[in-house]
Amino acid sequence: MTPRTHDVIDPATEEPIARISLGSSADVDKAVAAAKRAFDTFQFSTVEERIGYLAKIIEIYQRRMGDIAAAISAEMGAPAWLANAAQAPAGLGHFANTLNVLKEYKFEQMKGSTLLRYEPVGVCGLITPWNWPMNQIACKVAPASAAGCTMVLKPSELAPVNAIIMAEIL
Repeated sequence: MTPRTHDVIDPATEEPIARISLGSSADVDKAVAAAKRAFDTFQFSTVEERIGYLAKIIEIYQRRMGDIAAAISAEMGAPAWLANAAQAPAGLGHFANTLNVLKEYKFEQMKGSTLLRYEPVGVCGLITPWNWPMNQIACKVAPASAAGCTMVLKPSELAPVNAIIMAEIL
């Protein structure tokens, strides 16, 4: 299949800031197959391992906060002060909250004589909008990771640069 490119436009300048390749159905199939292969082992990760993963994600996210804010400002037109004060930190907040919940979450509990066990369900398909993009990415990626699921993320083609940074962080 012939690649289809798409220019990401800065709404403030109406100039391209990036060029991405739009995915095809074959690309989706490859991504899902890769996520399924990763799930074969990630589903057996321990809570302690996932706590470590989330802590490392938070550490790297904090270092990349300026990059995330700049990307959000450029690709969706958020004022720089808003991207720095709210947009980029919103994603960090989701990871931090998820980490705190994971530390106390009981994946097994007795209800009377019945043992309830919460297990990863598999590959999660995550589709996110262009507005508040990192907030929407983090509020899906963080809990899926904490639960032991793998995922395929489809960010908006209007605001994909922050998702590329998230992939670099991961």
